[in-house]
Amino acid sequence: MARDRSDHGALPAGEPFPERSARIGFSRNRLVRHSERREKASDIAAMMAAPEARSFVVAGDVPILRREGEAFTPRFTMAEAAALAPVVETALLGTLDGTPLFATLIAAGEAERLKQGGLFAIDLRSIAVQGLLPPDELGPLGEAKALMDWHRRHGFCANCGARTASASGGWRRDCAACGAQHFPRTDPVVIMLSVRGDRCLLGRQARFAPGMYSCLAGFVEPGETVEDAVRRETMEEAGIRTGRVHYLASQPWPFPSSLMIGCIAEALDENLVVDTLELEHARWFTRAEVGAMLRGEHPDGLTAPLPFAIAHHLLKAFVEEGEGLLTGPLSRPSGSG
Repeated sequence: MARDRSDHGALPAGEPFPERSARIGFSRNRLVRHSERREKASDIAAMMAAPEARSFVVAGDVPILRREGEAFTPRFTMAEAAALAPVVETALLGTLDGTPLFATLIAAGEAERLKQGGLFAIDLRSIAVQGLLPPDELGPLGEAKALMDWHRRHGFCANCGARTASASGGWRRDCAACGAQHFPRTDPVVIMLSVRGDRCLLGRQARFAPGMYSCLAGFVEPGETVEDAVRRETMEEAGIRTGRVHYLASQPWPFPSSLMIGCIAEALDENLVVDTLELEHARWFTRAEVGAMLRGEHPDGLTAPLPFAIAHHLLKAFVEEGEGLLTGPLSRPSGSG
């Protein structure tokens, strides 16, 4: 829906966003997207030709970085991006503080060659965990990675199988054979902290780092509300009935392209029935235990997700805000039809 204009309501550099989501990795994104200009090839060409224009470069699904003094930067001039390797796709992301920003996709196999030439191919998760980029760069880079990954995976029409072509500044793929139009997808995922009194429910999957526990999570299915998805996933994975559901924050999760919808859920009982196909283990934790996990001080060496992940912020809210998380305006049945 093309509604944005040059001001876009975006906050100036350095001004904090008011919502809780903005504190989470990949969530701070001040790009003015200029969606109303995506169909204007002349506008896109003019922005691409601007001397200040820059592009993020993604090799397969791995961002390419370079040194700029003591820091890393993911930005390349348009000429530099085109010279690195044959360009597979390019998309306009928008402008940031007046600078046009693009995303450039190159083949995954180019990463090793570029590393030998002095550049850095670092997966996005490691960039976030190690804090290699400031939040104003990490959010747009996550967007670039997710969008380029969509192009990489959707080169053929899901309707007829013919090859598709990039359109609308890289925000659509068109099929000349059957006329179908395809748009980038975002998969909604609920991630919830079930709370009962002074305790919360956490689980771990086999792929987690040893000793790490996190919130339960799962994809929203067709025909579900966020609240129903929270209740279903909690019942399926842990056998726990859920009452009230409170939205807390969200996080773009470009692995490959999800939106994590963080909720606090009211657990109505404590009798765990763990689905061992989904979880290796699950148990109840006291607020004091969770605080120790966040500080890295749990006596058994148990840990929580790092601050770039929304699960960390759900747990932090549970520790710091306590019972207040399940009071006030909640998502609950209204009884008003």
